[in-house]
Amino acid sequence: MPPSNYKQIVLNSRPVADIEPDTFRTEVRPFSELNPGSEQALVQCTWLSLDPAMRGYIRDARSYLPPVKIGEVMRAGGIGVVVRAGPGSKFKVGDYVSGAWGMQEYAVVKDKYLAKLDLPAGVEPLDYLNVLGSSGLTAYFGLKDIGQLKAGEKLVVSGAAGSVGTVACQLGKAAGAKVYAIAGGPEKCKWLEQEIGVDKALDYKSPTFYADVKKHVGYLDVYFDNVGGDILDFMLTRLNKDARIALCGAISQYNAVKPKGLQGYMNLISQRATLRGFIVMDYEKQYPEALTELRKGLSSGAIKRKFHVVEGGIEQAPKALPMLFSGGNTGKLVVKVSAEPSVQAKL
Repeated sequence: MPPSNYKQIVLNSRPVADIEPDTFRTEVRPFSELNPGSEQALVQCTWLSLDPAMRGYIRDARSYLPPVKIGEVMRAGGIGVVVRAGPGSKFKVGDYVSGAWGMQEYAVVKDKYLAKLDLPAGVEPLDYLNVLGSSGLTAYFGLKDIGQLKAGEKLVVSGAAGSVGTVACQLGKAAGAKVYAIAGGPEKCKWLEQEIGVDKALDYKSPTFYADVKKHVGYLDVYFDNVGGDILDFMLTRLNKDARIALCGAISQYNAVKPKGLQGYMNLISQRATLRGFIVMDYEKQYPEALTELRKGLSSGAIKRKFHVVEGGIEQAPKALPMLFSGGNTGKLVVKVSAEPSVQAKL
């Protein structure tokens, strides 16, 4: 039997600084309203991705995507299973798919906004929220296009224990670079060195952090930045000539009422360096090329992945989201929304 209702997480208010308990609210909707039309499919969400960019989605400011409106379903990527296909849909019941249907247990989605998951040996559905999703693609294009990383160069990655940073570190090693990872706490640093294989992990919570960077890194060629703030400002003083900075994110500043400005930017002039922001969706036409390489890495075991799984259903998603800004996760943060589909084709 199909459920009588399904849950959605909607934006309730816009936080000024940190995400608050009342930032989101749960709404219960009748399942009977979910009827896929022509070239549409009804998807049951099994996993949701939680990403730092979500903090920007709820800020009422100009950005690369319009802000989520008050009362709208919170924007989020997910994976799920098709439980009913509309007339003319290219999908069939049982297909594993990914899409950005938001924080809801079920959704009717147009075919063009869904992607069927390719699952060769060594690849699992959850990889499409991590290495084969926006995290892996961001790391791939940030290093290849913005960083233009070359063998023998020094790469520094901040936020290295997160989903993007972990992949960036591994792609850097595969490219023949010397990789330095920045993370918070000895456990994360140990994991990065022993499991991910970075040359040196640096603990930004250590009182000797800045001295450690000078001692172990010296000066860098490519900086893949996920955190912004004071660490970015310091790294501007550690640039080799012609260094490249891939400005991916600014986790340390997303909840700030007034983000910190940079003081070390004149080093960009003296070292003829570049600092460039980028958005992964600008590379959409090149996704197939990147995914082919990333799948090979997963299948061969050359690329390792780690998930920080939050159990308990969709209502845990807004509760877990602040972990991204406190360093509470190691690896890709995901929410288990449901087990295997409970709705059958005959419904």
